[in-house]
Amino acid sequence: MANQAGPAPPAFVYRISTADEWAELQRAGATLGGDLDRSTGCIHLSDLNQVKMTLKNFFLGRNDLYLLQIDTSKLADGLIYEASDDNNYFPHFYGPGRSFVPLKLDAVIKADKIELENNDFTCSLLDRINLPS
Repeated sequence: MANQAGPAPPAFVYRISTADEWAELQRAGATLGGDLDRSTGCIHLSDLNQVKMTLKNFFLGRNDLYLLQIDTSKLADGLIYEASDDNNYFPHFYGPGRSFVPLKLDAVIKADKIELENNDFTCSLLDRINLPS
């Protein structure tokens, strides 16, 4: 994956989190994410306009999900945008010097339960924007 050179990150990025992961984050104050995150050494995130695509590609049929709004200023230089293909760059959180540190609870601004209705994902964070279904 190649790094994206470009403008500063947005104020917020988003984490699609399972109920178990969200509970761990609240209980322990931090998480290293799921199996994919642990195996790749980074926490996988999305920009808001990427969330529905990510939900449909990787989480279809799940009803135990939360959307976490993450303050990028709390991630510092550990937030890196990387290419997933020729057209899409996704944010990943590694930690300082790509050291793979846990995502801390204090970086989470808001958590919304994601509902699956008529094969479409919805929550108040997603409902604020007009995204293709």
